[in-house]
Amino acid sequence: MTDHPTTLPEDRLPAPVQTALRHRTDRSVLVDHRALATVRARFDTEQADALTRYLEASQSPNTLRAYRTDWVAWSAWCTRENRQALPADPVDLAVYLALAADTRRDGTDPPRWAFSPATLDRKAAAIAAVHAANGLPSPTRADVVRLTLRGIRRARRARPARKRPILLHTLEALLAERPPATWPGGVTRRRDALLLLVGFAGALRRSELAALTFADIATETDPATGEPLLIVHLGVTKTDTTATAHHQVVLPRGARPHTCPVCAFADWTELVETHRRGGQDAVRTLLDTPGPDDRVHRCHRFTPATALHDLATPLLPAVNRHGGLADRPLSGRAVSELVKRYALRAGLDPDLFGGHSLRAGFATQAALGGAGDREIMRQGRWSNPRTVHRYIRVANPLDDNAVTRLGL
Repeated sequence: MTDHPTTLPEDRLPAPVQTALRHRTDRSVLVDHRALATVRARFDTEQADALTRYLEASQSPNTLRAYRTDWVAWSAWCTRENRQALPADPVDLAVYLALAADTRRDGTDPPRWAFSPATLDRKAAAIAAVHAANGLPSPTRADVVRLTLRGIRRARRARPARKRPILLHTLEALLAERPPATWPGGVTRRRDALLLLVGFAGALRRSELAALTFADIATETDPATGEPLLIVHLGVTKTDTTATAHHQVVLPRGARPHTCPVCAFADWTELVETHRRGGQDAVRTLLDTPGPDDRVHRCHRFTPATALHDLATPLLPAVNRHGGLADRPLSGRAVSELVKRYALRAGLDPDLFGGHSLRAGFATQAALGGAGDREIMRQGRWSNPRTVHRYIRVANPLDDNAVTRLGL
């Protein structure tokens, strides 16, 4: 059984669904643009545009993309079944969710469920959000929908599928699979070293990595040792959607050059500055000229150009196969795919790894190194100790465990 609604391209949707999408989801699935037309009739263009801009910024782009996909699937199903998408009948929605829960993914052996209970919860949340945006009561509040979702969770009760953490030895295996240091692979090699090391040492989410710019990175000196370090300023994050907390993480100099985040930043900054001054020809010359010994830290003599840090240049841009730097940053999905790609090259199962593996790896490796939960929470910006305790239990299940005192 295949789930057609989620894979149906927009240009193949029934005409009524396309019309509804033009009304409700040109920009934001959560904003009723027909209602905004009334605002434009009462206020001038500048006032209406200001309201529109901030309403559309109320949710993250990732949430809006997911909600839009969910609303497209629901609308297409309603059209095929001759049901009404908005306002929705709670029984119709309950049947839709039940059928989605029974959907299996084609091409897998054994067949896997197409949607997890969490994804079905999100589908229901998307439909509720569109109703709220149009001033309609949410069908998800009806008992038939709530009980259906509860039944799905109970029937499909299983351990959540968590990505395997990238520990230090795994990180080194991934780094060893980067392209050669010469042109053109050397461009990707330097960028990916920075991505893996900053993501690991900074316990960053894939969306946080993708959003970084050079302006977010400050180079400082450790007052205790005199060694260089990086301060990474985070803007909007998953748990700080308005950037009011001003989260930052510190990345000290590594003990070894090839796993030193500051050295990786120095190497990448040198390449980006070279590209800015002389283009790809200058980068080719840089990469094809023998550099300093890789066993020696490069971060000690690193002096970043002020001009680069004053610009909101993506820290981790897309790179084509010819070594060309794009103006756009990597997406969060591209970060996850990059981790999977290097895992496969290293002989590991790519399905076990993803973007979260770097963040999980930091917490697990830190716990193995004897770090306490407060230390791990500080760098990872976790607010719930139970989340960190899961990583600590994975790292050492016998730590603080009374079974060690049974005398067996």
